[in-house]
Amino acid sequence: MTTPPEPTAGVFDGREHQLPVRIYYEDTDFTGIVYHANYLRYLERGRSDFFRAVGISHSELAQQDTGFAVIRMELDFKRAARIDDALVVRTLYERVEGVRLHVSQRITRGDETILEAKAVAVCISLSGRPRRPTAEMTAKLAPWLASSGEA
Repeated sequence: MTTPPEPTAGVFDGREHQLPVRIYYEDTDFTGIVYHANYLRYLERGRSDFFRAVGISHSELAQQDTGFAVIRMELDFKRAARIDDALVVRTLYERVEGVRLHVSQRITRGDETILEAKAVAVCISLSGRPRRPTAEMTAKLAPWLASSGEA
């Protein structure tokens, strides 16, 4: 008996992390179009799998009394996604400012942009108090952040 493959955590193209997402019946409303709140789930998966791909573990961060809370999310819906669509969640971590992580994301279907998003997450203790990212997390994110002229 063979071991099933691990789910993909996506791939990088330069600084951009790309995570494929398939649209299933459960993602849609009665018209077959993706229900708007589900895009937040796809974006979260993109941010989380970016971390996983660069070696940052949410489980290990939790053991260090560290988690995240999204404090700002800006969404610009461009097109509708539908059942059976193959989408790509594209994630760029732009910068870390104190306890804040600034993230740009897009969801695409082929060459079409479905959604553009900007997020700000804060690093927090598990009791909800703001805290600076761990040194290990900062070091693992550093190569992926925009240089001062790019953001």
